[in-house]
Amino acid sequence: MPGLTSKQAQERLRRDGENELAAAAKLHPLRMFLGQFRDVMVMILLAATVVSAFLGELTDAVTIILIVLLNAILGFLQEFRTEQTLESLRNLTAPTAAVCRDGKWQTIPARELVCGDVIRLEAGDNVPADAALTSAAGLAVNESILTGESEAVSKQAGSPEDTRNDLHKKNIVYAGTAILRGSAEATVIATGTRTQMGQISTMLQDVQQEMTPLQKRLAGLGKVVALLCLGVCAAVFLAGVLRGEPVFDMLMTGITIAIAAIPEGLPATVTIALALAVSRMMKRGALVNRLHSVETLGCASVICSDKTGTITENRMTVTHVIAGGEEFSVTGTGLQMAGAILQEGHGVNPASKPALRELFTCGALCSTAEIHSEAPQKSQRNRSARTDRGTWSVTGDPTEVALLVAAEKGGISRKQLLRAHPVQRMEPFDSETRRMSVTVSDGAGTCTYWKGAADCILPLCGFQMEGGRVVPLTEPEKAVIRRQVLTLSDQALRVLAFAKQDGSACIYLGLAGMLDPPREAARTAIRTCARAQIRTVMITGDHKNTATAIAKQAGLLRGKKAMTGEELDALTDAQLDACLDQYAVFARVNPAHKLRLVRAYRRRGEIVAMTGDGVNDAPAIKEADVGVAMGQSGTDVARQAADVVLTDDNLATLVDAVEQGRCVYANIRKFVRYLLSCNIGEVLTMFLGILMGMPVVLLPTQLLLVNLVTDGLPAIALGLEPPEPEAMQKPPRKPDESFFSDGLMGRIFFRGILIGIGTLGSFSVVASMGGTLEAARTAALCTLILSQLVHVFECKSEQRTLFSMRYGNNLWLVGAVLVSLAVLAAAIYVPMLRVIFSTVLLTGQQLGIAAGFSLAVPLCSSIFGLFSGKRKKRDC
Repeated sequence: MPGLTSKQAQERLRRDGENELAAAAKLHPLRMFLGQFRDVMVMILLAATVVSAFLGELTDAVTIILIVLLNAILGFLQEFRTEQTLESLRNLTAPTAAVCRDGKWQTIPARELVCGDVIRLEAGDNVPADAALTSAAGLAVNESILTGESEAVSKQAGSPEDTRNDLHKKNIVYAGTAILRGSAEATVIATGTRTQMGQISTMLQDVQQEMTPLQKRLAGLGKVVALLCLGVCAAVFLAGVLRGEPVFDMLMTGITIAIAAIPEGLPATVTIALALAVSRMMKRGALVNRLHSVETLGCASVICSDKTGTITENRMTVTHVIAGGEEFSVTGTGLQMAGAILQEGHGVNPASKPALRELFTCGALCSTAEIHSEAPQKSQRNRSARTDRGTWSVTGDPTEVALLVAAEKGGISRKQLLRAHPVQRMEPFDSETRRMSVTVSDGAGTCTYWKGAADCILPLCGFQMEGGRVVPLTEPEKAVIRRQVLTLSDQALRVLAFAKQDGSACIYLGLAGMLDPPREAARTAIRTCARAQIRTVMITGDHKNTATAIAKQAGLLRGKKAMTGEELDALTDAQLDACLDQYAVFARVNPAHKLRLVRAYRRRGEIVAMTGDGVNDAPAIKEADVGVAMGQSGTDVARQAADVVLTDDNLATLVDAVEQGRCVYANIRKFVRYLLSCNIGEVLTMFLGILMGMPVVLLPTQLLLVNLVTDGLPAIALGLEPPEPEAMQKPPRKPDESFFSDGLMGRIFFRGILIGIGTLGSFSVVASMGGTLEAARTAALCTLILSQLVHVFECKSEQRTLFSMRYGNNLWLVGAVLVSLAVLAAAIYVPMLRVIFSTVLLTGQQLGIAAGFSLAVPLCSSIFGLFSGKRKKRDC
């Protein structure tokens, strides 16, 4: 074929542009980093840093600035990583192309290709542009990067007028896909952003990253805290000045109390809690690219899952065999060595079934795949099952590999067969004939084995094996075989027929049905999601019947229906939103369909987790609230677009991550409850003391000691709380649900008020009993810290009281409280620290008063909760 001239190519290159994917406008890394400091809470913390440094508290200032920098660095890394996604996509295109220019073949940079160029493709090539095939010989292409389906796609030349580059077309090859076998010539029909890969790059550019639900809640909390700090500072300052206190002293006191009101430990504690959850998830096979996505997983209400490799094993497995008029089942999945050949539940030795033995022999010899194990294999002679542990190492076509594994389970080894029957000639699989043959030595002569589509093999056969004998194959019997093929196909099995040419007789051997079976762990995960009221949806490029059958086996349908991409195109957004609940499977979809489905679920207020492994999944992964990529089978583009990467490609791992996400959010609520209750108690202690005409109850250094002792280790240790047993038995949180839902804000204020009243009570009683001002302050300090350390155990659960709490499930918290108690004791009993913190030694009576006020409120609260809980149970 002549192709274009150089002049024509240059004109089209100027008109259409180079064959490259779109490059996004890059943001300078410095601007990206500085943009991390726009958050309200960050600004409050920076202000607190300045004030702390002004007051001489350099340790606090350094601590706060480190917290701010850590959060900024994490945010910068996430944004910078997102910028690399499009760059990885650009690297997938082929660097060069074999093209016919000026009547001769030459190799040029792929970016110089234009529409109308004639290109040549060979096995091992990456397709440089979308092109229509003009000739093809045994061409098979791996399109998983675009469709998500790993099975090789056979291609053949089509009509010269058919030049649309829609997906799933037999006469079109797509940029970025790989030629597995065969050769072809094709005419370029789309380049650059007009290719299927280019359309994906455009979609990736259009997707905007949004704040996670937790980030939105923390931003709202920051505004509340900012108003609270300003209000407290102003109120304390005015109250003190009106009482006649020195203006400068009251200004410093007001600022100190405002700092006490700031939960400066909150950002650090949130980051640490998320980081610890990331560590736990990593041990279970989930790598997190974006910290806040851990919590977002916890409120996921819809999981949009790919089929291949996520719900299924991603390995074709022979499950049914029909040979000699008898039906057999094959156990074991994927590349597992263990497995058996069963008939009506009982083990069968293929040596006793000639037709079955010949079928496995045909499947093993008529193959280009290889299978081996590094471990020595036991002899399988006269056995009905293989019991070896481990998996096979394989190379070759997944279908042929499945047949070799099934033959090994029946004790038939390809290596042994090849030694006895060397290959004389092989006719590879052809997309037009849809069959393959191999001629091997057989004693003094030769025989030929055939395998392929049943409607291509059956017409060749005039005989069949029956009980070890070769008998004629009649038309009525062929009709029975065709019905068997339909029955197996209805079960989503890929069906192959087998035959043996011995002399002039072509003998039908039987059928093998295979599929990519659902993972057992995926079935369990889908049931867990159902209990947690999380909807699991399958979105796949596979055929509708196959997807539906797998969904049934995995327990995913549950009365729902399946929809194809073509049917999806026929719906408006409003129609789709109205019927979305009726469907659990979306089959034969392209990247735009996946993106549209994710957006449809999000329009309905759902929090969406989207899994995928191919370039075709990248836009939907990036658009979803939580994008999840496969670590084993996933492309670099998918992994970089994702928030979470599953190292084992297993849906069960994602469900474990959801549980961790729910645990993280519960723990964040726990330490927010703890920190705010404590801070409210501190503020009220100071504010009410001033209003009641008392001396300043706690000095600024004593307030800073309280923050050091209570806002640090105990709050962090609360972030280590394990998931509660009922975590995956509750519905997911709604995205617009308040952070303080279920009465949390009321409990925070109530407990903070009680802490403040208890501290003032301790101060007043010690003072009224003749204690010095320093002793009263020391008693108040002890009461405030002790009551907060008791309260930390109350915050372990929102349902249990102190009497029913599990104390042993978080020893880090027990240790943190003991360390805090030790710091308090040192501040009172170490002479040098007594000078720094203005404390004095307390008498036994004064210590008893402080401890009594600390314990009275939580004990009364727990007793009340215990009786009210019993009353609720009786009412139920």
